This record gives sequence, structure tokens and C-alpha cells, in this order.
Amino acid sequence: MTKKVNGLFLCEECDLLYRKEELAQKCEDWCREKKSCNIEITKHAVNKSELSL
Repeated sequence: MTKKVNGLFLCEECDLLYRKEELAQKCEDWCREKKSCNIEITKHAVNKSELSL
């Protein structure tokens, strides 16, 4: 189950953040099953430079 962090959704397997919960869940499911990341999913991740500290 994805976790919401500061308005974004976290893949708890690889720690990438997404604006849409659906993408975070797809990422988490893929990571857990394949033990790898899928570039077609991860290309939608939020660029960490876009986050304000």
C-alpha cells in the first residue's frame, strides 16, 4: 500500500515519489514482484529538484 508524503505518493519499495497514487502503486507492485524498476513507470516520478525543502 502506497503512503502519502507531503501531498505525493511514495513507492515504499524504491522510495520514488509520484503525483498520482495509481502510478505509485504500479511502481510498488512492479518493484516488489520483479526486484527492479520499470522505466515506463519511473519516468513519471517527481524529480527531486522540483521539491522545495
